[in-house]
Amino acid sequence: MSNTNSEATAGAPRAVLADDERLMRDQLRARLTEAWPELQIVAEAKNGAEAVELVEQHRPDVVFLDIRMPGMTGVEAAKQIAQMDVGDDGVLPEIVFITAYDQYAVEAFEQGATDYILKPAERDRLKLTVERIVRRLAAKRNNDDSSDEPASAASTGGLPIQQLLHRLAASGGTKPAYLKWIQATVGQAIQMIPVDDVLFFISDEKYTRVQTPQVEALIRKPIKELVDELDPERFWQIHRSTLVAVNAIAAVTRDFRGRQIVAVKGNAQKLEVSRSYTHLFKGM
Repeated sequence: MSNTNSEATAGAPRAVLADDERLMRDQLRARLTEAWPELQIVAEAKNGAEAVELVEQHRPDVVFLDIRMPGMTGVEAAKQIAQMDVGDDGVLPEIVFITAYDQYAVEAFEQGATDYILKPAERDRLKLTVERIVRRLAAKRNNDDSSDEPASAASTGGLPIQQLLHRLAASGGTKPAYLKWIQATVGQAIQMIPVDDVLFFISDEKYTRVQTPQVEALIRKPIKELVDELDPERFWQIHRSTLVAVNAIAAVTRDFRGRQIVAVKGNAQKLEVSRSYTHLFKGM
């Protein structure tokens, strides 16, 4: 693990770079300096675990992750980063994947809420990536000044980041087996709840509430585990503590502070959408 540019220019965008090959890190750093002179690479990592640690430490604006690294992969690291509480505003860093192959992954990126760089980093393609990231960071800054135009780490549209990560994790393999039943405590009994019946999940520090039209139950499984076990096309994460069934969404409105609020069919609960997930309801 290494730190660079420890005295970063105040206000300049900041990045963490993760790749297990030192020469690739050196090349990408040099190309980024050409394409994005203002960018401060504040730290570099040799694997996914180091990358997660450095993101927690430095709270960068952008994270460049090699997909395939020893130990924790870039995709696994991105899943952990996507679950972080990275700041008071709840906005996640931009994630840019680095890959040398895997056409399926590239196709997923093209539809996704993040970006990618092919090894070796070509100047023209890197320039396009930089332009996209700069626009997204500008949208976040604008959102800090106006609650009427919410932005997020994925504000340009495409697949939500969690859905993209599921696709990347499954690329080259079989479709994952998603949960079909939830074993939950209802009163003094243990009840098997069909996932198809669940309207939403909300977590606190100790328990996760499972809500169906008829039943409210508690489980000890945190949201960050449920995200990996539920079909991301059927359940959307709208907050670090909330998952909602897509077909249970009745409407999305704004409160007096400009925050998006989800109304749920057949339930009075109102679910807040954090800024990192406002792209799910773009145009509201």
